[in-house]
Amino acid sequence: MSATMSGSGSAPCRFAHYFIICGIDNETGLEPDALAGENFDQSPLKRTFKSKVLAHYPENIECNPFDQDAVNMLCMPKGLSFRTQRDSRTPQFHSFLITREDGSRTYGFVHTFYEEVTSPQICSAMQTLHQMHQAEHNASAHNCPSSSSSSSSSSSSSMDSLASSLDEVESPSSTSSSQGGRRNCGCSGEGYDSVRDTLYVSKAICLITPMPFMHACKRFLSQIHRAVISHQPPPLPLESYIYNILYEVPLPPPGRSLKFHGVYEPILCQRPGVGELPLADFPLGEAFRLLGVENLVQLFTCVLLEMQILLYSQDYQRLMVVAEGITTLLFPFQWQHVYVPILPASLLHFLDAPVPYLMGLQSKEGTDRSKLELPQEANLCFVDVDNHCIELPEDFPQFPNKTEFIQELSEVLLSYGLSPEGGNTSPEPAVTTQTSMLEKELKSTSLSELVDDRRNGNLGGEALDMLELLQGNPTLERLQALAKRTGVKVARLETLAAGQKAVRDESVGGRSPVEEEELRNAKLNVQLREVFAARFATMFADYESFVIQNSPDLESWLTNREQMHNFDKASFLSDQPEPYLPFLSHFIETQMFATFIDNKIMSQWEEKEPLLRVFDGRIEKARLYNVRAPSLRSSVYQKCTFLKESAQAIEQRLRKIDHMAIHPHLLDMKIGQGKYQQGFFPKLQADVLASGPTNNKWSNRTCSTQRRVDRHRQQNEHLVLDNDLKEKYMQEARNLGKNLRQPKLSDLSPAVIAQTNWKFVEGLLKECKMKTKRMLVEKMGREAVELGHGEANITGLEENTLIASLCDLLERIWSHGLQVKQGKSALWSHLLHYQAREEKNEMLSESPVSNAQERRKPESSVGLPALRVSVIQDMRHIQNMGEIKTDVGRARAWIRLSLEKKLLSQHLKQLLSNQALTKKLYKRYAFLRCEEEKEQFLFHLLSLNAVDYFCFTSVFTTIMIPYRAVIIPIKKLSNTMTTSNPWLCVSGELGDSGILQITKNVLEMTFDRQNLGKLTTVQLGHDNSGLLAKWLVDCVMVRNEITGHTYKFPCGRWLGKGVDDGSLERVLIGEFVVPCNDEDGGRGAKTPPLQRSPSQIRRISITSLTGRGNKPTTVQIQESIGEAVNNIIKHFHKPEKERGSLTVLLCGEGGLVWALEQFFHHGFRSARIFQKNVFVWDFYERIVAFMENADQIGDLQEIPEPLGPNCESFCRYVNAINNMPRNIGKDGKFQLLVCLGARDRLLPQWLPLLAECPVITRMYEENALLRDKLTVSSLVGVLETLSDFPITLETSFTKSVEL
Repeated sequence: MSATMSGSGSAPCRFAHYFIICGIDNETGLEPDALAGENFDQSPLKRTFKSKVLAHYPENIECNPFDQDAVNMLCMPKGLSFRTQRDSRTPQFHSFLITREDGSRTYGFVHTFYEEVTSPQICSAMQTLHQMHQAEHNASAHNCPSSSSSSSSSSSSSMDSLASSLDEVESPSSTSSSQGGRRNCGCSGEGYDSVRDTLYVSKAICLITPMPFMHACKRFLSQIHRAVISHQPPPLPLESYIYNILYEVPLPPPGRSLKFHGVYEPILCQRPGVGELPLADFPLGEAFRLLGVENLVQLFTCVLLEMQILLYSQDYQRLMVVAEGITTLLFPFQWQHVYVPILPASLLHFLDAPVPYLMGLQSKEGTDRSKLELPQEANLCFVDVDNHCIELPEDFPQFPNKTEFIQELSEVLLSYGLSPEGGNTSPEPAVTTQTSMLEKELKSTSLSELVDDRRNGNLGGEALDMLELLQGNPTLERLQALAKRTGVKVARLETLAAGQKAVRDESVGGRSPVEEEELRNAKLNVQLREVFAARFATMFADYESFVIQNSPDLESWLTNREQMHNFDKASFLSDQPEPYLPFLSHFIETQMFATFIDNKIMSQWEEKEPLLRVFDGRIEKARLYNVRAPSLRSSVYQKCTFLKESAQAIEQRLRKIDHMAIHPHLLDMKIGQGKYQQGFFPKLQADVLASGPTNNKWSNRTCSTQRRVDRHRQQNEHLVLDNDLKEKYMQEARNLGKNLRQPKLSDLSPAVIAQTNWKFVEGLLKECKMKTKRMLVEKMGREAVELGHGEANITGLEENTLIASLCDLLERIWSHGLQVKQGKSALWSHLLHYQAREEKNEMLSESPVSNAQERRKPESSVGLPALRVSVIQDMRHIQNMGEIKTDVGRARAWIRLSLEKKLLSQHLKQLLSNQALTKKLYKRYAFLRCEEEKEQFLFHLLSLNAVDYFCFTSVFTTIMIPYRAVIIPIKKLSNTMTTSNPWLCVSGELGDSGILQITKNVLEMTFDRQNLGKLTTVQLGHDNSGLLAKWLVDCVMVRNEITGHTYKFPCGRWLGKGVDDGSLERVLIGEFVVPCNDEDGGRGAKTPPLQRSPSQIRRISITSLTGRGNKPTTVQIQESIGEAVNNIIKHFHKPEKERGSLTVLLCGEGGLVWALEQFFHHGFRSARIFQKNVFVWDFYERIVAFMENADQIGDLQEIPEPLGPNCESFCRYVNAINNMPRNIGKDGKFQLLVCLGARDRLLPQWLPLLAECPVITRMYEENALLRDKLTVSSLVGVLETLSDFPITLETSFTKSVEL
């Protein structure tokens, strides 16, 4: 017990927690590593065998329990490897990390070297294996032209083929030394012969530390290994150095540096202060060299958007450097999902995970990327580290100010002599200086060590006594000088003197090249990180203003976390510069951003999370230095201003050492054990390493600090929530991937793998529920706000982001548990299989399409034939779109189309109803084969039918679309027959169809046009030829034949000379027809309808309003004008891409024309003179006639002077409309005049003119609004507010008007 306790008491403050040795267990012998994707066609020397943890010290630590299986797997991810004397046996260094369930990490640093095999049993076992392999090879030699590649046959699962493709190629060491002619069939001529060859096996020594002090650990382990292979035994037994680093070296305090001692030289490390960026010791310069700035920024963007990231390299350390480098740069955010920088071969099934992940996979030399069959690639960023290349997902937004950002990073790299392009173009002084240093160190032990020994009271030194004698004795000094002149060398004395000089130099600031290199790397690291941190500080400088904090205490916030809006996304985005939006709209939907905001809210009740504290400090500092301009929408790039001071802080710490650890010393050991034998790692004495000292000053100090913290926590416990409960809430509140950040390495039984997959299934379902709920809430507008769901507005940008996120989720669901990977999109691959089967059945039955999978969609409209509802039909539409080149793109287009048609849930249900196909394509544990979850998933998707999406129409704007138009006359009046030639022109937000001639009396036509977008207006007319040239039209129906969207354009008026208002052409305003789908999931909750044409009743004749029916009151008329103007102003305050149709706001029901028509109609004397209708346009014509007549006789006294120019413009506009060749009728002319007046800002000037004109007394009653001066002046004020906005009119209104 004492061992464990003393090991654990001060563990949190110790530099290292464990020292571990892994290698071959001579007792169990050779065990093939079945989990590592074994390939028995290979020579035995190239196969992998199981490694074991041979020893670890101490036994266990309470705060960081020892996980033997995980450590063994990560120390030797590919198991044991064997070499002979012909092979390269260079030692290798790599690191790894283990993420515990609470998200905290511990780091491992591993030095792997080769040791001669001394066990005769293992040598003979290897000989036997080799002879068996040789015999098999000779037997099959006649039919083996090249190395076996049967492993990737179609029957094997994608994971098996991945494992075998990784093992197919020979290992680097054997390839380099093999002879060309003896390489066939994996049977190397340089096989193993126990008599002729010496057999070597890999062994690893490892340090487990709580913080990533990579450089210090690397130097310590390499010195331990040097002591093992050196000709001279080390100054002290190895136990002394290991004991020292485990128990006597503390973690440096924040903002301080520490010096401790290895076997041959001192080792420095430093830790950033409280306000600085957190510790990151992995060399970022190396990551930039491996990938280049451009690629690294692209990879960084993928990580920020939480895509699936797979790093691929032969070198484990490269995988770790890139993974740790990129996650370090995320400050102040943190990766929240699966994070396995080194994926052991036994865990390849984890690539099947349908969640965001960041994993590293070891490649073999020569492995072709094309052979690598990955389970899912639709949202994958594949990084080939060794070849400096990166494959990005489709639809990938760029990082804001990417060009200037890359430029700034390049300047930092160039200042350190590194090429921004990456690769091996830059000189690498680090390597040469280090090797030369190693040579020097091997030749002589630095005397500074001896001085330090003396200082620590560990060694009495004859050497130092001799040197002191030398320094204090002038006679001896003269003798030495004489010896030097005559060429006699006093080597021992010279070494001591040189060493002493080095110590003196060091004390005045001289440093070894290795230390200079480490300092340079540390400064480069921090400056690169500062550039990234500065970008976030600029982009999120005002994030606090948008955090929604509306909970009284932590408990209520945690309880309602799921239902709450924590961040005002719409307002935040509206504050950002336009170029930032594509990236930011995606980024604020990520889990890392949600967690960041959660931490911010929780900081009201708890201590601030460290990263958040540093980031908020940065923003505060930036505000003090430069007060931000009021206009936030600036996308001007701001460079980082902290570069110099951050580098200086590190330099000061490393140049002036704050703390010196106790020097290694002799331990109380049994004599005769741990005997030194060159080249072999000794068996360490477990009893001396099992526990540490009990009287460390620093361990007592840190423990008392810990006790103080514990006491403080206990005092506060009544203020905050019970910790267990809080943990439970947080696990619920945070995302599904969080408890899967690190796969459990210790137990790989089928039950555990099944449990992991079950977690994925549950997580996918929960994610689907959250995504569909968010899409509904954002889309449902005012109704959602009334239900207490927060903001009503959803921008097109946000909508697009949410739909892209849904596409990504569907791809991940379809990728989970695939039997065989086919194509980059699992969903499209499934659809193609389904299409092939259905078309085969179709040919067999010779029926158009089987009834099981298709039915006709019921249509709410009269006159249009029903549209076929079919998965296959929609697939064919997508396949005919030449603009889409990839399977991922086709799958996304199909999802968007199905969503727009409100058929997504129904189509997917149809697709999955073919159970034989699903069983063939998916493993038993796949999400799509979990019946209950699948049903819930389809139900969540069905809820999306409650709202209208235009996500297909608005994205694919350049495709050709077939439209169908039907003209519906009012049949009961028997005027369906007309002798004239009708024509039609359909306009939408993206363009118009041009004039389309309609065959006489057919009344239906189809036409193909480039996507017109949402349809807004239809011009309908005829040429007035023949005897029956009058035509009474009820409405026009137009349907997009791909999306099924149908628009109704109500008319209810005559077209013909001498009837109604004499119009031969009308402009009709469209309304979107909501389909009454019987499977509509969201009954009762609909998107508010678009505005539409003014009602037919009003259109029969303008007199109807005053003649009979409900007359609007003066208050209602004034309110309707105010509302119409307000709607136009709101239109211009929206982002340009999201404004929709201005025509509807001008001419639709409730629009400006409609409201002004009511105003002009109030008190209008509309008595029929000889049964002839009188229109407002007649009033306008009389005013023009009066003005022109008065002008001729020079009698305009009745008109006040300032109105002169307005008279002229009013007459000009009315005459221009009357003189145009189009015959649009009197109501059409009134509509056009109002629209032109609004466009040219003339309405407020014309209104007083009309009110003052004497004609008004003959045509308006005394109480008419137009004769009330107060009302007219207030109306002028309302209309003047439109003068600030650029109103543009569709060409369907303005063509052939000559102004």
